[in-house]
Amino acid sequence: MEQIFDFDAVRRHRDRAAPRIAHLAPVLSDLAERVLDRLDDTSRRFTTALDFGGRGAIAPALRQRGMSVDSADISALMAARAGGTPLLIESEDFRLEPQRYDLVVAHLSLHWFTDLPGALIQLRRALKPEGLLLASLPALGTLQDLRTALLEAEESLTGGVSPRVSPFPELSDCAGLLQRAGFSLPVADVEEIELLYANPLALLHDLRDAGETNALRARRKTFVPAALFPAALGQMPQRDGRIIARLRMAVLTGWAS
Repeated sequence: MEQIFDFDAVRRHRDRAAPRIAHLAPVLSDLAERVLDRLDDTSRRFTTALDFGGRGAIAPALRQRGMSVDSADISALMAARAGGTPLLIESEDFRLEPQRYDLVVAHLSLHWFTDLPGALIQLRRALKPEGLLLASLPALGTLQDLRTALLEAEESLTGGVSPRVSPFPELSDCAGLLQRAGFSLPVADVEEIELLYANPLALLHDLRDAGETNALRARRKTFVPAALFPAALGQMPQRDGRIIARLRMAVLTGWAS
């Protein structure tokens, strides 16, 4: 399979983000609660959980619900800050212990893996029979205005374009991905979230501080014109003088057999 993402770059981005992630805690916690609310829809009691890439927003909430939690991340620094027992993921082969957990929560962390179906299969294998996967990831439409603005500004300034925002899956494909990975009762729905920024550059800073900067293998690795990002951000939609960044967060649930 052709590698879309630079795994080492994703790790470096998350390492650099780890010391700065605390200032994003209110946003990350709000997004996490939107996902964890799905736990209230089941009467199943969970005791052993895996927080996969939760950046400090998942493990504490699961521990408050009485669970023992391991926190896995491809960044050792991020895993150490996540709130559970740290577990380092060193490659796209996760090497998770089979049938260890009755709950796996992968919150906004799977979209940097080239083999998304393979990642879901590995998480299913880490679940005990009748265990639950609860996952979230950006769906198509996320940061679409930023993607378009960057492409148009770069073409205008340089005469060419390079990818700067990751590809995201269609919401309609997400339940199918769970089914392909062997989950039963797969469900995918979406949370539509708007974030408003009075300072347009703060959007880029938040993406950096969340470890979400460009890690596409096809990205341009040379310096870009200084005018690129101001020009692109100036084209973003606004409301009451603030730019709008849209997140379409797909929330996936599936049960291990």
